[in-house]
Amino acid sequence: MGHFTSRRGFLAGALSASALAALPGVALAASAAQAEKLVQGLVGDVNAVIASGASEAAMIAEFERIFVRYGDMPYIAAYVMGADGRRATPAQKKAFTAAFQGYAARKYGKQFRKFIGSAITVSGTQKVKNAYQVATVAKLRGQSPFEVSFFVGEKSGRFYNMYVEGVNMLLTERTEIGAMLDRRRGDIDAMIADLRQAG
Repeated sequence: MGHFTSRRGFLAGALSASALAALPGVALAASAAQAEKLVQGLVGDVNAVIASGASEAAMIAEFERIFVRYGDMPYIAAYVMGADGRRATPAQKKAFTAAFQGYAARKYGKQFRKFIGSAITVSGTQKVKNAYQVATVAKLRGQSPFEVSFFVGEKSGRFYNMYVEGVNMLLTERTEIGAMLDRRRGDIDAMIADLRQAG
């Protein structure tokens, strides 16, 4: 997991996206061009924060705001909760969404300062079922470039998943949340309480 939370964890904070409705300035991804534009905006904002030289706490806060703007949290939260989400109350789902956003921002945001001087560039877009896969290349100092693929929902127009060197971030987080729930013997409220402190 160390390698995952450094190299792959570089962009995984994007899973902390939290948006219950589209916000101004983010277009719906009705086309490949619009999906690519959305990802260009996302990586542009990420690059700017990385280059800012801000404190870790300030960077985490900025990344969380970026993820709020670009992410499809209703989908992400439902996916990472998995089957347990079907027995969660509306209040629990709302609390989980908020807790997961903060957890992911803390967990992955702490890794970002290691990548000052890096850059992410968009290399191409293709349609994949009911989504657009936008390929990017991450270039980090002292490491060979690696591919990060963002997935943007055709209907939502929001970012909802990524693959970093073939690793599915949604599946990874689903496993993590499932393990947390198992440790609490299936108690959703206890898991949410743990999640608020995790990362």
